[in-house]
Amino acid sequence: MRIYTRTGDNGTTGLLGGQRLSKDAPRVEAYGSVDELNAHIGLALTHLHSHARLREMLQHVQNTLFVIGSELATPAGHKPPVEPVGDSQVQELERWIDELEETLPRLRHFILPGGSPAAAVLHVARTVCRRTERRVVGLFHTEPGNTHIITYLNRLSDLLFVMARAVNAAEGVEDVIWDG
Repeated sequence: MRIYTRTGDNGTTGLLGGQRLSKDAPRVEAYGSVDELNAHIGLALTHLHSHARLREMLQHVQNTLFVIGSELATPAGHKPPVEPVGDSQVQELERWIDELEETLPRLRHFILPGGSPAAAVLHVARTVCRRTERRVVGLFHTEPGNTHIITYLNRLSDLLFVMARAVNAAEGVEDVIWDG
């Protein structure tokens, strides 16, 4: 099987089920942003060699993002080929956030993205996650969708923030405090 099909050469792409949309359609922007986020998390994983627990969490997140991408690549009104994301996935992220926060000093200041290279990459993933969330919200303004996806992305950005802090703490690097 070849990687290229030539079917997108006219500026369209296929959804699951065969429907074609413009590559700049809100649905394509939404699931494309999920794919970009997943790639940034993959990049973050390359910086987390000595952080086994975070790697485990992020690998699980990558699988869930693939599910979300599949949901978003399914036309409105059609059944997605995967079990939709729900409350249990959101609660899992909340448990992980609580687990990591227990090990960190209380946050008393705004912090800037940065610190160690691994933390900085997690901050980039966090901002991509926020943009992805905005793309999905925009899509759901025009088409119905699984609102658990929005909640999941919102909580995921919180997890990525806490992970960045946890990496800095584990590596003995101070968070960068905003001095404004």
